Amino acid sequence: MSSLETRLTQLLGCRYPIVQTAMGWVAHPELVAGSCNAGAFGFLAGATIPPEEMERDILRVKALTDKPFGVNFHMYQPNAADIVDMVIRHGVRAVSYSRSPGPEFIQKLKSAGVVCMPTVGLPKHAAKAVELGADVVTVQGGEGGGHTGAVPTTLLIPQVIDAVGEKVPVVAAGGFKDGRGLLAALAWGADGIAMGTRFLMTEESPVPRETLQRYVDCGDPAQIIRSTAMDGLPQRMIMNEVLGDLERAGNLRKLWIAVKNGLAYRKYTGATIGQLLKSALAMSRDDDLTPAQAIMSANAPMIIQKAMVDGEPAHGVLPSGQVAGVIDSIVSCESLVQSIVEEAEQRLALLALRNDNKKEGVPSV
Repeated sequence: MSSLETRLTQLLGCRYPIVQTAMGWVAHPELVAGSCNAGAFGFLAGATIPPEEMERDILRVKALTDKPFGVNFHMYQPNAADIVDMVIRHGVRAVSYSRSPGPEFIQKLKSAGVVCMPTVGLPKHAAKAVELGADVVTVQGGEGGGHTGAVPTTLLIPQVIDAVGEKVPVVAAGGFKDGRGLLAALAWGADGIAMGTRFLMTEESPVPRETLQRYVDCGDPAQIIRSTAMDGLPQRMIMNEVLGDLERAGNLRKLWIAVKNGLAYRKYTGATIGQLLKSALAMSRDDDLTPAQAIMSANAPMIIQKAMVDGEPAHGVLPSGQVAGVIDSIVSCESLVQSIVEEAEQRLALLALRNDNKKEGVPSV
């Protein structure tokens, strides 16, 4: 058994306990296949593309790798039932999801042998996820990108492990980029780590170079802030022109921007106005959002698209974990994963040597 083999690697069938998260507009087939071929486990983004393209992307990943992979989606999105059927039909190993889990979908997926792996931000949410049938829980601390909580990873992960770690594997997310972080997470009792921003900043990432350069140039974790200006929920992003404008905007202007982007998103995904309203109501009911905040959630996909797809970082927002502030290079998925594994194994061996020396009374160096 490898020193880095855990319950997570056994359950997902990956070589290393490293997960590439499903970032909207970013987790394309090439990135997913690249991370899987490197020994990690990749999730394909399924929440920001039209339904007819979901199956195309699943088949593309299968053409690029023979390794297991996962699909991410929101269980309240209009085409959720179609995605569940596609996942089962094509033998996808796992699904990840966050808000508004659907018990009927979870049971259907589990019955088909699909690993259910939600992302949560609090111990009570982890406990609820396990109660609903989660096989693994990914726990994101406040350093993480996108929607995130306020509790630091170092405090949150041990709490969740105490709550559910004996029942299901726990994956730590938020602030990870190297082997030191992986080893720390394993020491806390986690079964692996999940990284979004670090995989976003790889050669296989589809993000345009102009936008990637903004991430590389950030250079200051303090400039990657938590803001509610996007959709009423705390979301971590790199401070830029658009985020500054949203921070200063009043409620009516934010609502107008949200409605405009919601209509654009409707045309892009093919969803009807009725389906969008139904999704907004589900979010407001399950996530303690006001109807206005739920409608404002339509901001995210189209404004993020400006930066992540169109390559206009000054006209879109830049979701990011704080870890981007200490990353200064773009590397391949293979190089990234191998460097993480090698560093973790080296430091693990060093800890074992120090422990042996201590037992023998040899001064540590």
